[in-house]
Amino acid sequence: MSVADLPIVNACLNAAATVLLSCGWVAIRRGRVRIHRGLMVAALAVSAAFLACYLTYHFKHGARSSGLGLTPFGVFYFAVLISHTILAILNLPMILVTVWLAARGRFQRHRAWARWTMPIWLYVSATGVLVYVLLYQVVPRLR
Repeated sequence: MSVADLPIVNACLNAAATVLLSCGWVAIRRGRVRIHRGLMVAALAVSAAFLACYLTYHFKHGARSSGLGLTPFGVFYFAVLISHTILAILNLPMILVTVWLAARGRFQRHRAWARWTMPIWLYVSATGVLVYVLLYQVVPRLR
């Protein structure tokens, strides 16, 4: 595997995070705390692996592969990409605080943070897959 293969790896990691987050949400809604904890730790690990792969790819390929170039999707793609990017940046510290609160057993505060963190994290993971599909699967076929 080369650095050029990382976009599909990133999409798969984002897809896995989306599934793990969704299952973790279902588990906690059903009172399955241990299962929730395991799923959320797995989502955190998958998202950390994504971040490492993402940074590796962009440091190796530079700005030319950032996805900010023109696409046939115009405003739609740009809106998804910008919202995805801004929320991803904002969400990282939110995830860390939410996890830290849970690890410290401060579950009331953890729940309060998670009410905001979880939907943003889920959106970022799901739109990460969408950005990949649009940029690496659909656009090349349109050219």
